[in-house]
Amino acid sequence: MVQKPQLRVKAIIFDLDGTLVDSRGAYREAAEFAFARLKLGMVKAKIVTEIPRRLEENLPIDELIEGADVDRFKEIYLGAYYRATAEKTRPFQNVAATLERLSSDASLAVTTRRNVPEAEVRRELEKFGLAKFFRVVLTSRNTLKPKPSPEALIKCAERLSVRMSDCAVVGDSVIDVRAGKSAEARTVAVLTGIFTREELEREKPDLVLRDVGELPDCVDVSIK
Repeated sequence: MVQKPQLRVKAIIFDLDGTLVDSRGAYREAAEFAFARLKLGMVKAKIVTEIPRRLEENLPIDELIEGADVDRFKEIYLGAYYRATAEKTRPFQNVAATLERLSSDASLAVTTRRNVPEAEVRRELEKFGLAKFFRVVLTSRNTLKPKPSPEALIKCAERLSVRMSDCAVVGDSVIDVRAGKSAEARTVAVLTGIFTREELEREKPDLVLRDVGELPDCVDVSIK
């Protein structure tokens, strides 16, 4: 077997949706709610993931919503999405065991583009028994510029008292990789989100993994 490359780090900064928790149920509920509110008819299966993909990259969604007012749609969609995450998200398999293993040596943080209070994300993590593993939790309300700006990552590193060069940034999207590279951190892409391996590999992350469960075998967190 070919040995996977190891990244030597002191801290790991995780994305939330699509990385630690499965948010596809929330994406569907938000799309169905927004389409119903604006009387846009049935939601096609492809649109369920295409909308968050485009919003993630700040790409236009006009043709996906059949001429509806884009700003109004986003307002309804995102509001429904944030509400749905409280009920529809679930941690991916083995996430708790993985975080427990990593947190024994590395400092862990989580950052999300959700425009919600930090306490709301902490409650969600507590529900899944994950909050205890994270020293820092940041949402978009803690920053002026969302990813791909490195601002949230830099703030996480500062609060963890580590250099960005000693951090690994783990996420499921091209935006996560771009933000990590902008921050001059090591980058790890996982295939549990809505982006394909090909899309993620084009961003040239240090590692592409099936899921976060593979992470402990690919990072060296023994350095102090």
